[in-house]
Amino acid sequence: MANLDELLQAIRDERIDTVIVCFPDLYGRPVGKRITGPFFIDTVLTHGTECCDYLLGSDIDLNPLPGYQFANWERGYGDVAAQLDPQAVFFLPWHEKTALVLCDLFTNDGAPVDVSPRAILKQQLQRAKERGLGFTCATELEFYLFQESYEDANKQNYQRLTPNASYIEDYQILQTSRDEFLLGRIRREMLAAGLPVESSKGEAGRGQHEVNLTYSDALTTADRHTVFKNGIKEIAAQEGRAVTFMAKWSMDEAGSSCHLHTGVIDLATGTSCFGDDNAEDELSNIGRQFLAGQLAAAKELAWMWAPTVNSYRRFVPDSWAPTAIAWGEDNRTCGFRLVGHGEARRVENRVPGADANPYLALAAAIAAGLYGIDHQLELGAAYNGNAYTAADLERIPSTLIDALTHFEQSAIAKEAFGDAVHHHLANTARQEWLASNRAVTDWELRRNFERI
Repeated sequence: MANLDELLQAIRDERIDTVIVCFPDLYGRPVGKRITGPFFIDTVLTHGTECCDYLLGSDIDLNPLPGYQFANWERGYGDVAAQLDPQAVFFLPWHEKTALVLCDLFTNDGAPVDVSPRAILKQQLQRAKERGLGFTCATELEFYLFQESYEDANKQNYQRLTPNASYIEDYQILQTSRDEFLLGRIRREMLAAGLPVESSKGEAGRGQHEVNLTYSDALTTADRHTVFKNGIKEIAAQEGRAVTFMAKWSMDEAGSSCHLHTGVIDLATGTSCFGDDNAEDELSNIGRQFLAGQLAAAKELAWMWAPTVNSYRRFVPDSWAPTAIAWGEDNRTCGFRLVGHGEARRVENRVPGADANPYLALAAAIAAGLYGIDHQLELGAAYNGNAYTAADLERIPSTLIDALTHFEQSAIAKEAFGDAVHHHLANTARQEWLASNRAVTDWELRRNFERI
């Protein structure tokens, strides 16, 4: 990533004339304004910019939702102040002379907006810092590529879409070569934007791809994820193609995941304190407690990894998406998979889908781990075998309402996030559930229109 000084020089040199000033909303989407270079230097640099607070209290279609304490009609839907993060600067080569800066949100009184996703993650990082701990994190993001444009997909009501591959392209070089017009642009232009791409590969569905970034600290990982995901959509649109990050766009295809990799760092030494090559399972005591917390909190925090009705379509046996709350050594049938050795020892949380908000997903993973450390939880034995068919394992919630119920009643969530944030997130989940109950699906019509 660039920094603010580099951006200011680029504006003065007329290499940048537009600055996108934005912050992540409840869905992890960047929302904000495009600012001209001169106005950015003269005003926004010092004072930030104002945005309506309803952006943290609306649905995905930007309809204001009831039930929020932070933003509502009674409070008048006022402004929040978006203040620049000088370390979260990105030059976007897929837009001419354009940069992007992520912001933190504050009230008119100068208080942080605690219910904003970036603040929620920062709160968990502060809790960890008080315990002398930090994290190395990475997100693996999957998506589907279609031959249609976004405009055509909309005209077709998102039906009868044509994946860009006619067969599964997992690790396949021939088919992914046909996708290089887009994937090549993504790799090269993301690198130019300061996003450290490792690789791209075909995935387990027709037209499905995975592009991975290298690991970093949790906040940087979430920031990069947000710019990366939005940038992929923008590059695809420029190529006249559509991509989707839905967790499950079709029941005939594999779901799209966002696996979370998390390792624990001792802030005093800057080295990993998660693994221990000489210990059982190559896990330190902190590593065992952190992983035990992930398992203990999995049901209660599942909504933060699977936030939509569609998220739960992905949890199907034998589908590469987990259904069991279990951990295993390099076992992809478990919800939590131990990988790496030594400094690279880490847990891969396989529960989140590509629709997860990275700030909330990482905040939940950290909160769960800290719960395990604070309560010195014991870690059970690794699961060996097929966790899909195990009769004695607890299961990840299978519906949004199940996950919502666990989250609303969660003592772990209330302890970690506080009452105000917990209420805000629970209302977001409940409004999503209520919205889904106001829709009649194509499946219901086909099944019941004539025969019932």
